[in-house]
Amino acid sequence: MTSTSTPPGLARFNTLEEHAALTALHEACTSTRWARHLLAARPYATVEELYAASDAATADLTAQDLAEAMAGHPPIGRPKPGDPTSAREQRGMAGASEELKAEMLELNLAYQERFGHVFLICATGRTGEQMRDAVRERIGNTPEREREIVRTELGRINRIRLARLVEEEARP
Repeated sequence: MTSTSTPPGLARFNTLEEHAALTALHEACTSTRWARHLLAARPYATVEELYAASDAATADLTAQDLAEAMAGHPPIGRPKPGDPTSAREQRGMAGASEELKAEMLELNLAYQERFGHVFLICATGRTGEQMRDAVRERIGNTPEREREIVRTELGRINRIRLARLVEEEARP
C-alpha cells in the first residue's frame, strides 16, 4: 500500500525553523555544505527524496568538506563520552576483547598517520572483528581510493542518521 501523504516525521522536519533544521542536520553530519544543501532542498515529499538529496550532497563534498564531516566522527572503539549516537553505532566494539580494542587503537593511529584523518566506516551492524578487518584492508589503499570509500561510508552513515532523525521527529 502506498501513501501520497508525507510521513509525519518528515513533515515536521520540513517545517522546522531554519536554525533548528540546520542544527538537526549538523547532528547527522558535521559538514556545513552537506547540511545547507539538504536545508535548501526542503520540503521533501518522501524520505527517499531526502536520501537522494543527501547522496547528491555527499557526492559534491570537496576534500575540505569531507574533512569537516570526518571531524565529527570519533575513532572506532572510542565513541564520544555521553554521545549515544556514536555509542549505538559502534556497539560492535562494546563487547570486544581488550586485545581487539588495543589492536583497533594501533590500527586507528596508523590509519590516521597514513591518511591524515580518522578511519571512517559505517559501523552500524558490524562486529569489532569486521571493523578491524576493514581497517587492515583499507590502510593499503591510495589516498584517492580511500577518499572515495570514505565518501561512500559517510553516505551510508548519513542515511542511517537521517532515518533516525525523521523517526525521532515523528514521536510526540
